[in-house]
Amino acid sequence: MVSFDYTEEQQLFRQAVHEWCQKRLPLEVIRQMDKSGKQPEGLIKAMGDMGLLIMTAPENHGGSGADWVTACIAAEELAYHDISCAIPTYFLLHSSWGFVVDKYASEEVRAKFVQPAIRGEGFVGIATTESGGGSDIGALRTVAKKDGNDWIINGEKMYISGTEEVQKLGGGYWITARTAPAPSPQAAHKGITGFFVPINTPGVEVAKRFDDVGRMGISTGGFTMKNVKVPDTYRLGKEGEGFYPTMEGFEGARILIAATCLGSAQRILEIGMDYMKQRKAFGNPIGKFEGIQFELADDWTELEASKSLIYRTAWMIDEKYKHNRFSPLEVTKYVSACKLKVPPLAMHIAEHAMIWMGAYGYSQECPIDMAWRGIMSYCVGAEGALNIQRIIIGRELLGKEFIPYK
Repeated sequence: MVSFDYTEEQQLFRQAVHEWCQKRLPLEVIRQMDKSGKQPEGLIKAMGDMGLLIMTAPENHGGSGADWVTACIAAEELAYHDISCAIPTYFLLHSSWGFVVDKYASEEVRAKFVQPAIRGEGFVGIATTESGGGSDIGALRTVAKKDGNDWIINGEKMYISGTEEVQKLGGGYWITARTAPAPSPQAAHKGITGFFVPINTPGVEVAKRFDDVGRMGISTGGFTMKNVKVPDTYRLGKEGEGFYPTMEGFEGARILIAATCLGSAQRILEIGMDYMKQRKAFGNPIGKFEGIQFELADDWTELEASKSLIYRTAWMIDEKYKHNRFSPLEVTKYVSACKLKVPPLAMHIAEHAMIWMGAYGYSQECPIDMAWRGIMSYCVGAEGALNIQRIIIGRELLGKEFIPYK
């Protein structure tokens, strides 16, 4: 018999995060953050004190040693309270990319950058997207050349989360660079190496913050690297084999994005249900009308099904790491299903709720616009475009000979 129970420790953790968020992230604070573009003072340090940052890192590296089910619980609770998805994005960046940086980094990088970020005193993020493409990692133009015990990196990264926060807190990014020519157009993923690049390294120039539509509580920008020198100890993983560790980071980010969208959508439905119980039309609460009630029923059903998919997949990730029970590609298929299914569903739930509420739903007195704008970022491509997820799933169902770009 399959058990769908969380462990007692996970249940207590959920309650603790929920209570922490109630105090730290009420909706009025989220609206203020959305308008100002700034996180509440001291919030990141408080997240570190709570053990929420890079919580997936092992305890002997300074993390909480949390499994991926627990990390999804945290993402869900954070997004339930910050429906704009800004703080959940900060969280998932660290729990996914901080995890792989910690896993593949030297002790020097761990001590200088990962451990401060765990305490909320630094920043660790991902910077693979370039002006010519994002999901197609093999098409990158950034190059790194060996110079003795150092690497010289030249290139540009665009649409990168946290470019203001990293300058304030210190830290840097997992970046990918080509260190050897691809053996063929069909093998563009070979010859790529991962590096950790501190943002204050000479030659790194950060662009002005981009004007995003949503997730205003975390910045988006870009940076150029001109003859940036980093020691070989800042290389992440093996030379020329950086593609697969990068995909490992995307895998963690994608499951946490799905959990984030789940949390935000659950709060949206609650707000919508409260409204439809109180708002009357023709003498009756609008929740009595089938046009609204049936749409709510469909949305709830889809969201509950998505919740099962998310936590089953998180469990599979844990089983992969702990017991080698599932192959990496089997897990990747399910992760892509989560990324493909849940963000568009959450976005449509936000749209439905806004329409249920009429003019109020279109105003900023109603908080749902923040959720819609934040969730949209995961639909347009953050941590992998939706059609990329379809390609991955199709590849695993039909075989590699059906990959469209080969």
